[in-house]
Amino acid sequence: MRTMIDFYLNLPAKFGNKNAFATRMGTGVYQYKTYDDLLIDAKDLAFGLKGSLSEREKVAIFADNAYEWIQTSIAVTLLGAVDVPRASDVTEHDILYILNHSESKILFVENEVVFKKVIRLESELEFLKEIVIMYPPKEGNKEIGSRKIKISTLQELVAKGKELRKADPSDTIFLNNTIKESDLFTMIYTSGTTGTPKGVMLTQGNILFQLQNLPIRLQKGDRTLSILPIWHIFERIFEIFSLYYGACTYYSSVRTLKEDLRFVKPHFMASAPRLWESIYSGILGTLAKSSPVKQKMFQLAMFFAKRFFLSRQVITGNVLDIHPVVFWKQSIRFLYHLYRFFLVSIPHLFFDFLVLSKIRKATGGELRGSCSGGGALPYHVDEFFNTIGIPVLEGYGMTETAPVLAMRTFEEIIPGSVGRIFPKTNLRLVDLHTGEVFLDTEVGKFVFGRKGEIHVKGKQVMAGYYKNPDATNKVLVDGWLNTGDLGIFTANHNLRIVGRSKETIVLLGGENVEPVPIESKILESEWIDQCMVVGQDQKYLSVLVYPNISRFEEPVTGEFWKQKEVIQKIETEIKAKVNAQTGFKSFERVVGLVVLPKPFEVGDELTAKLSLKRHVITDKYKSEISALYSNN
Repeated sequence: MRTMIDFYLNLPAKFGNKNAFATRMGTGVYQYKTYDDLLIDAKDLAFGLKGSLSEREKVAIFADNAYEWIQTSIAVTLLGAVDVPRASDVTEHDILYILNHSESKILFVENEVVFKKVIRLESELEFLKEIVIMYPPKEGNKEIGSRKIKISTLQELVAKGKELRKADPSDTIFLNNTIKESDLFTMIYTSGTTGTPKGVMLTQGNILFQLQNLPIRLQKGDRTLSILPIWHIFERIFEIFSLYYGACTYYSSVRTLKEDLRFVKPHFMASAPRLWESIYSGILGTLAKSSPVKQKMFQLAMFFAKRFFLSRQVITGNVLDIHPVVFWKQSIRFLYHLYRFFLVSIPHLFFDFLVLSKIRKATGGELRGSCSGGGALPYHVDEFFNTIGIPVLEGYGMTETAPVLAMRTFEEIIPGSVGRIFPKTNLRLVDLHTGEVFLDTEVGKFVFGRKGEIHVKGKQVMAGYYKNPDATNKVLVDGWLNTGDLGIFTANHNLRIVGRSKETIVLLGGENVEPVPIESKILESEWIDQCMVVGQDQKYLSVLVYPNISRFEEPVTGEFWKQKEVIQKIETEIKAKVNAQTGFKSFERVVGLVVLPKPFEVGDELTAKLSLKRHVITDKYKSEISALYSNN
């Protein structure tokens, strides 16, 4: 395969009448599209577009997960053009910026709502020539408000292309292209925690490298679920990866996930940490309302499952050893866990059948595993699902690396790590204070257990930020990408992510504190829903917390954030989680507390990936933070 054009054109020959996509039409009812259908539909659309689009031109897609999205994306790729994706909830500010900055010539919009947003900006759009409505209203005039931009529908373009293909049914138009591995495949505008969106340029080669090197395998005919936003490169790679192996992708949503799990019985799915946190909280919430007998049964099941899982991890060498362990200690540990493994096996199998199998059945009963990305998976959630028999393969990456850099495998699941670095990918760890490169896999230089900033080099690294050489040069030097993340290389060559270099809090005494491990520990509490640690240039750390109100036995009403009962409970939980016994230093202890009246929300305090916009939160609650320190 030379390009993604070759990849798509070869799919019908490999998988033909196998189902490629399934769209939910109702409870337990799905409409299927085969691999043959997929390429026919994409080619029809490509023929409908070919008179308006040339190679390497940009086509924006502002829409959500659906079969028509992938159809559009493939059609654009077949013509050698570049798609510029975003969700349907895109703001007018981002519409204007992305369309003008990317110089997109054609825009596909999901519906009339997005269409109207674009039309309001018509006079300011410099390059846009055509808008295609994917799901037009049944009634109404789609021409309203437009004077210079051509308006059409997806159905019209497909019908037009179908007629044109009758005269030329061959693939000659697609095969006779000048697209190379170094040409762009997609351009994704990041919605990061700071600044104006940057257009990440990902090439044909970036995507092909991911497909050929992901350390997991699917089987032909496997069922996978699509839940995460398709414009995020993580979900998109997973859908293309499913095509690579002849699997069928079922479109789901957070709202219908529970039903879809039951009816689809997926074999694999891509997910975000927040989804697993939600399922975890749901399980514990259901358990809290169950009878004392059921609660005791669950506790016993978890008691044996944890010991079974940990002992198996030790026996197979899948332990988070930050530093090398001397041989005699390894031997004693191995023998102890070998003995315990056999000791707990029978009671574990009994309670697993009686209790834990029912939890797994709620996911359809055929789920072999899930890959988690787009953020750090809290350790307690990670450990829980792997313990109960739902393997979670946490990965690490970013949009700028298309996206995967490291990933666990079924053979090496180590909670607390993100697995091994990809093949043909090099890693450096750089000391934040001295700039020393103390670990460099390219030259075989290894140091275990020392924290440093992660720099990577490989064929998955982006071409740069579109029309932004300054931003590109800040993060990309001699092929090495500065991820801005902090990591530790473990003794068994796994990577552990411990924070962001720009998130580091420097206390008044000069101590450097990474807030993420503290926040992750605090979030292990069932009483706390969201939190953010603060304390830059202060004597001690404090935390902003939004509590899990549903956990309080008595209904909490009114100004709960001021109620003594709520504040005291949260303080108790934080002290129980962050202390010397749980591995935290004295200066990492959280002293101050602000209970927030409302949760952090996407588009305000959170990015689309649910990352904290720390500068926004700090500014929004600056008076509360200031009062916290002035009062103490």
